[in-house]
Amino acid sequence: MKELAKRFIGEDCIIYTIASYDGSLHGVIKEVNDSAMVIENTSGELEVVNLDFVTRIRQYPRKKNGKKKSLVLD
Repeated sequence: MKELAKRFIGEDCIIYTIASYDGSLHGVIKEVNDSAMVIENTSGELEVVNLDFVTRIRQYPRKKNGKKKSLVLD
């Protein structure tokens, strides 16, 4: 997972985990280490997520004009 997560550094992503209260985190991936990932959320706060709990990483979907989609259904 570490090598795959490194592909998304600097990208605005949705990170799905088994440990978060709502099932996903939103933000820009800043750094990926051996066992953790640093995410900057939309309010500018940094969060650290254990890679053992990450199940899926998805680049935030965008419309044709480049704006973020307001509703993401998975």
